[in-house]
Formats: sequence, C-alpha cells, structure tokens
Amino acid sequence: MEPQVVDRPEKSRYEILAGDDGSESADRAETAGFAEYVLSEGEIAFTHTETDPRFAGRGLGGRLARGALDDARARGLRVLPYCPFIRGWIGKHHEYTDLVPEARRAQFGL
Repeated sequence: MEPQVVDRPEKSRYEILAGDDGSESADRAETAGFAEYVLSEGEIAFTHTETDPRFAGRGLGGRLARGALDDARARGLRVLPYCPFIRGWIGKHHEYTDLVPEARRAQFGL
C-alpha cells in the first residue's frame, strides 16, 4: 500500500498510514506518524508532528506535511505553523508560504 494521509477530525490530527514491513496490503497499514492541529474560524494551527522511529528515513514526515497542507489549501484554511517541523517544511517548500497569513509570516520566520 502506498502511504496515505488521512484527516482524523475526532483526534484533531492528520495521520500517515503505511506498512511497517513494506507490504502492499491495506490491512497491514498502521499509523506511522501524525500532525496535531487546532481548527478554528478558517484557520488550522499545527501544534505537533511526530513520526514513529520504525518508519524513519522513508520520507513519511514530508508526505504527511504535504498531505495536511494540501488539504488545508483545498478547504481554504489559513495555516499557523506553530509546530517546528511543519514550519521548517514550509520554509523549504515556498509554494506553501501563501497558506500562512502574510501578517503572521514574520512571527513564524517565513
């Protein structure tokens, strides 16, 4: 199974699902990482991102960030990257800077 990013609003987080053993089977997928958020009035504030060390080195953190930010864009949400990982990822992928309100970019070093 190709890793996939899913929104879990009941947990206030995006999760990336992947197989630990590299299998293609969907029933073996597990949560390899997550990005927690707080949603309010047209904004999504990312507060913490974490990946399971067993999945290190597979680029899943970047896939998680891209998937979460793409979903935020599709939903028309402004992004507040309090999480250092999400903030750093946006800093390296300038095509996502526009998601952060211009008046708040300096606060996040963007």
